[in-house]
Amino acid sequence: MFDAPDLDIPPSFLALYTQPHRARLTVDRATLAQRYELCEDLAQMLTTTAGEMQWSLGITEGDVLQRCHRGLLGDAAVVSETEAQWVVSRLAELMAWPLPNW
Repeated sequence: MFDAPDLDIPPSFLALYTQPHRARLTVDRATLAQRYELCEDLAQMLTTTAGEMQWSLGITEGDVLQRCHRGLLGDAAVVSETEAQWVVSRLAELMAWPLPNW
């Protein structure tokens, strides 16, 4: 489906832009790559923030992920709701925390 040699987009992200029950993308490949890079970068950048938030506030991993999700959907949101869920799930994966229960 996606054949960019330099960018390995995981199936979980491809699913955000694939029509249900079909293998057709809902955006062009360049847009898909841009959106993926943005979301992956956000997840990577949030690892430090998430760890510091958990330590300084003394809250659970789930609470940290919930706060990150709300922050991603704020007034200046640069991601959609489904992308925000993916970013937070990816963040949980990077932190080796349990995945959120969407």
